[in-house]
Amino acid sequence: MDDGRRELPKPPRRIPAGASPTVAPTARTTIQPRPNAAQTTKPPKPPRFRFLLPLIVFVLVIGAGAGWLVRAYSLSLDTDKVLQASGPTVVRVLATTCNGTGQASGLLLANGRVITTASAIRQPVSIGILTADGRVRRANVLGVNADGIAVLQLLSRLDNPTAKLALKLPDAKADRAIIGYNQAGDQSVEQAGTALQPRALRDILDPGSLGAPMFDKSGQAIGLVAGETVASSKVIGLDELRQYAGPAALPITPEPLGTCLARGPQAPVKPDLSVANTPLAGEVQQVLGDYLDALNRHDYLAMQATYSAQLAANGTEKDFANTHGTSYAFDATITDVAAGAGNGATARMTFTVLFSPKSTGANGQTCSRLDLRYRLVREQDRLRIDQAASMATDQSCDTD
Repeated sequence: MDDGRRELPKPPRRIPAGASPTVAPTARTTIQPRPNAAQTTKPPKPPRFRFLLPLIVFVLVIGAGAGWLVRAYSLSLDTDKVLQASGPTVVRVLATTCNGTGQASGLLLANGRVITTASAIRQPVSIGILTADGRVRRANVLGVNADGIAVLQLLSRLDNPTAKLALKLPDAKADRAIIGYNQAGDQSVEQAGTALQPRALRDILDPGSLGAPMFDKSGQAIGLVAGETVASSKVIGLDELRQYAGPAALPITPEPLGTCLARGPQAPVKPDLSVANTPLAGEVQQVLGDYLDALNRHDYLAMQATYSAQLAANGTEKDFANTHGTSYAFDATITDVAAGAGNGATARMTFTVLFSPKSTGANGQTCSRLDLRYRLVREQDRLRIDQAASMATDQSCDTD
């Protein structure tokens, strides 16, 4: 009944302790900021090929560089490897000739054939071939050609490695190397440049290197240095070498043998020391070196200067000519030195000597290995040779 009073509001419903209120899914229980539209929008996916283009450029650059490196490597040359592979096939040529020019390098081929420069063996009397392992063999001249090549033939067997001629020339941009001997008898290898940019031979060769072969990176022969002098020398090509190598070699012009008192190379000879380098050994080395130099020059007066007064009085220049008129000594080693009586010395030396087969005591040979003991006396404050005696039977160069 309406008595004129309004109905009082109902009190709020109590929620028992521990009960959770039921909240409508859409009800807001806390005040939260409205989310930013930029944060709720997913970022766009990068283009599929976004990183592909830099990768392609990187691969192309590295690939091009790698190709250049591979080509540069294929054209480069390691001189040490070439020397190791082909050094044993390069020999030293020594000869007694009428004009004393008999020193060169050479290339050892199959069947005991050696190719060298013709300038080293003009009018030869005797020829010795020294290998890299120190052995010596006699050789004859088969002939020479117009290119300045001389072809020699060993007179006895030699089991050293022999050279191989390349099937073709390397790329014109590929490095080349030359292996030869200097006048002191030391073997070395030189970078010779390329066919397009060759190094000047006069800048890298010693006079003893005439006749030195040229090699490619694999150690196969592709040429040979020939000429009268280093300054006028040139590299004889692969095609020309093939004409004088092997059983089908072209005929060559025989070189006339010398009928003179032939001399060997005139470079100084310094004996090696296989003993301690004491002051006495150094003094012995000097006097025996002077003796060998005078012998090779066929200088009788200079040789007498190395003799004691007593020894010099026992010989004449004619005796010297008969005994040493065509001799050439090389490859000397002093193997023993000891103090002697009266401040003198004794010494033992081995060396190889080339000579004419018609020389006194030659017995038709042209090359022997000698082993001599010297007694040296001190006169005018220097050692001089007073006596020499053989310590062993002379050994032919054709035996080891």
